[in-house]
Amino acid sequence: MLGGQTQVLGATVRGDSTKKKISLVFTGDEFADGGEEIAKSLKSENIKASFFLTGNFYRNSNFKSLIQKLKKDGHYLGSHSDRHLLYCDWNKRDSLLVTKAQFERDLKLSYKEMENFGISKTDANYFLPPYEWYNKTISAWTEEQNLRLINFTSGTRSNADYTFPQLGKGYKSSTEIYQSIISLNESKPTGLNGYILLLHIGTDPRRTDKFYRLLPKLIAYLKENGYEMVKIDNLLNH
Repeated sequence: MLGGQTQVLGATVRGDSTKKKISLVFTGDEFADGGEEIAKSLKSENIKASFFLTGNFYRNSNFKSLIQKLKKDGHYLGSHSDRHLLYCDWNKRDSLLVTKAQFERDLKLSYKEMENFGISKTDANYFLPPYEWYNKTISAWTEEQNLRLINFTSGTRSNADYTFPQLGKGYKSSTEIYQSIISLNESKPTGLNGYILLLHIGTDPRRTDKFYRLLPKLIAYLKENGYEMVKIDNLLNH
């Protein structure tokens, strides 16, 4: 625990569980189909969110106007790596799949792309690892870069909003995802306090049941339950 925050393997995964604050965090790499709709929903409710995007995303000319809009609206824009590398083995988490030099070069390139939008490393010192998968070594390397590694808070299925039917048992419908958030809030004493709730700015076309269409409903529920939705730096600033 750090200032009431929760850490796992060196990354901060939850803010202060005694405060009714929550961060809506969106990641993006190759898809951005929900971008305009998400931006519109957030603006209409006067909510600031955080977007962690890859260098692939920042480089994509089709996404340029969307990124500019998100920045203009005052959302937090951060790095999700440059090429969306898998840092460590899915089954043997301690086994690295990248060298330190590869990690540092990829990270540097992502911030170079962000500079094209006027975002400096100082502006965006929170870093969300690709695939939301890392280990203690990645955390240490991140810290050496004067960055702070974060990850989503476990307990809900919000991060499964990228799944599609062809994945079989791995697929989670938007109704299931929404219900998992409600169920956790109603079953835990601290509810969603300090939660980093991760969603995706776009998903594979094979997923037609887009969770971002439920964002207005989710925001209304969170507001009704007394939650303040803030940017990641507000949530974790101690």
